[in-house]
Parts: sequence; C-alpha cells; structure tokens
Amino acid sequence: QVQLVESGGGLVQAGGSLRLSCAASGSIFSINAMGWYRQAPGKQRELVARITSGGSTNYADSVKGRFTISRDNAKHTVYLQMNSLKPEDTAVYCCNVEVITTYYAEYVYWGQGTQVTVSS
Repeated sequence: QVQLVESGGGLVQAGGSLRLSCAASGSIFSINAMGWYRQAPGKQRELVARITSGGSTNYADSVKGRFTISRDNAKHTVYLQMNSLKPEDTAVYCCNVEVITTYYAEYVYWGQGTQVTVSS
C-alpha cells in the first residue's frame, strides 16, 4: 500500500507564489514519473506538469515560465513551485505518482488534492 500526502495549497494574491509538495510513502520499490494535475470548477482535469525518473519535464503551455516541477528521489517527494500566479490558476491540484511496489507491481496513485485560490 502506498500513501500520498500533499501540502502547500492556500489563498494567495495574483502575482504571488506557492509551493506544493507531495510525499509518497509505503511499499515503494521505485517511482517512475510524478506529476501535478488540476481541476477548476466546471472544467476538465488537466496536466500541469510532469517529471520523469530521469528528470525530464513537460508543462502545460499556460504555466510555462511560471511553474517549476522538481523531485527528491530520496524522499519520494515531488514539488511544484508556482510563481506569478494568476486567478485562472485557481483549482484543486492533485499529484500523480507512478509507483513500482516492493512486490514489483506498477500502480498509479493520486493525492487527495489541495486547493489553490488566487485572488485578483
């Protein structure tokens, strides 16, 4: 069993910054890709950023140059540094982690979600 614990969401003014964290724990042998998704009210969930085990990253066009995804493999943690936040970044942000468990099965886990609200 694997658990994901997210932190770092909150309320911030436009132009401000937040840093999200997502820590995985449990029966982990290794972790492949890690990512962040978001879903705003009335909209579909979208990929915000993703990072592979080798460190390659990709971002949604709407956040390029403002958001940075990173990971600490020793801590099984993925981060999302969000700068120059805009009201349209308001959403529930969820982490997504591809885990190889200690019994060598691959699963995709989702965090519980953390609210990010950007006021204008």
